[in-house]
Amino acid sequence: MINDQTPLSLYFHIPFCTHRCAYCDFNTYAGQEDAIPAYVDALCAEINFIGTAAKSYSYTNKVHTIFFGGGTPSLLSPKQFEIIFKAIRANFSLTEDAEISIEANPGTVSLDSLQALRRIGINRISFGVQSANTEELHMLERAHNFFQVIDAVSFARKAGFDDLNLDLIYGLPEQTLRTWQTTLQRIVDLNPEHISAYALTLEHGTPFGKWSSRGILPLPDPDLAAEMYEYAEEFLAGHGFVQYEISNWAKNGQRSYACRHNLQYWRGLPYLAFGAGAHGYANGYRYSNALRIKTYIDRLTDLDSRSPELHFPLSPATVNQHTQNPQDEMSEYMMTNFRLVHAGVSESDFRLRFGSALLDVYPVEIAELLKNGLIEKINMSESKDSDIFRLSKRGRLLGNQVFMQFVG
Repeated sequence: MINDQTPLSLYFHIPFCTHRCAYCDFNTYAGQEDAIPAYVDALCAEINFIGTAAKSYSYTNKVHTIFFGGGTPSLLSPKQFEIIFKAIRANFSLTEDAEISIEANPGTVSLDSLQALRRIGINRISFGVQSANTEELHMLERAHNFFQVIDAVSFARKAGFDDLNLDLIYGLPEQTLRTWQTTLQRIVDLNPEHISAYALTLEHGTPFGKWSSRGILPLPDPDLAAEMYEYAEEFLAGHGFVQYEISNWAKNGQRSYACRHNLQYWRGLPYLAFGAGAHGYANGYRYSNALRIKTYIDRLTDLDSRSPELHFPLSPATVNQHTQNPQDEMSEYMMTNFRLVHAGVSESDFRLRFGSALLDVYPVEIAELLKNGLIEKINMSESKDSDIFRLSKRGRLLGNQVFMQFVG
């Protein structure tokens, strides 16, 4: 059950990059690093604005995960992160075991910088590795090589990071199953706690999208991409990784290394958004901020002179907002929870959250998906309330066909 005391997650979008990769469709900008100091000031202004609003609404200020995404958050200096964390701690109460993550490109970190970030309180790092193959990295326009990945992992361990994710991309043009197998082996040899693997999508408006539409870039082979995915499932399971989400694997030992911040998204729990283009969900709103760096900064300058009247969690940077209705909530719940390959959609959890039986709301959709073998039903007892519906092995390959059943 979600209420105004459900612990929050905070997402910070850092849109700066030294180079924008040809496949990337995120809200990122190259060559604007001179704006970083003003951007940090704007972030702090937004933190103060939303933190004050949360208090006036008697909304919880308890935070259990923070995520710095991008872009390349590691382009900010440790001193700039200190400034941001000072604002966070002045407005929110971090739990003792808060998961605090940062994304970083392997070639942008040093032992000194990672030690400084660890001292500040960041305890989880996600490196955008993408591939261990030199030609594939070159095609993706990544600035690093695999030797720098090895160095980055070594620096992170020496700096005290014991929760490390490595991001990968498969289904690349002209990628072979053999090079993918080699990448997975090299990644496992680095002994991370978490691995994310995403199929390449040729997004409209990106250079990759344009090149493929003109026939300059070969289209990825979907059958080969499916074979790569199935290989990853088997290979990573054999090396101690548990697949907990369609594209994510974590080690389980004395603790689970599943990303708690991303689980907040997939379970449909509240998170606040800070930064240019950041998306948030709390207090019945889904919302997003202005995309451009200058626009974002301008909207958060001289707030005292304007004091806009906005409902929490909206800020002066907000440009899009949608008030969720019950159908929106249920539809999104189904799509995100089906991403959790073991947990799936629980009948008891659905009833607790929405006050209705799952099969009363989606009888036709569930029956159709079961008939087509895209989902399976698991029952832990004779009680109907213990039914769990989750993706079948086939459904993991055809997840979009499942999710489309619940688009509102």
